[in-house]
Amino acid sequence: MSREYGETWVYESLVGGIPGLGISRTLAVALQFAIFEVGVVGLGWYYGTWDAVAAGTVAVVVAAVGSVEMHRLGAKNRLLGTPPEHKRLLFGSSIEIVLGVLAFIALVTYLFAWDAAAGPTLIDRLFGPEPPLPVVYLTLLVLWDLTYRIGTSWWSAVVALWRAVHVDLPPDERATVRRLDAENIGFSAVQLALVPFLLTEPVLLGAVVGHVIAVAVVCSAAIWLT
Repeated sequence: MSREYGETWVYESLVGGIPGLGISRTLAVALQFAIFEVGVVGLGWYYGTWDAVAAGTVAVVVAAVGSVEMHRLGAKNRLLGTPPEHKRLLFGSSIEIVLGVLAFIALVTYLFAWDAAAGPTLIDRLFGPEPPLPVVYLTLLVLWDLTYRIGTSWWSAVVALWRAVHVDLPPDERATVRRLDAENIGFSAVQLALVPFLLTEPVLLGAVVGHVIAVAVVCSAAIWLT
């Protein structure tokens, strides 16, 4: 089924909008995981940054699961009989990109400014006092992938609450949207896999756990109001 502009996440548009690149969603996610994981392990071996390989692998897995969930949530939301305003708000506004950028900038500010004021940064602890440039580049790329997923999960929750308040769905679709909202809670909860690596970083730990709790609260409210 063809999808028009404004009916997909930005991530989906990138995967499906490159001329001549007709790959399936499954293959796109598999390639994403393989490229990132080869980079994590390869750079860890070459530069001897083995302490960071476990954290990097978990981050890559979480990002890949997030990609799968974005495809699932996107496809299921497009099948709903909701008014155009709902889909325009969810997909066409691209607010998930804005939220992802804000989260990424906040993360980079913490890593290189706030955390640095307290002593060795998380980057220093993972990669040493002089981290190799390719390692830093890949790290920031994976972190952007994660923060974009966080932005998408949060925006999906906000739009779900808007839909629950403003859209009167037929009975057969109410159960569907409740399952979608519950799936979004699971989508955000996957990010808790990062918690073991953040136990010495209370600010980042609070941000991740707080995000998951916020999504759970908003989506639960949407489920209750639907």
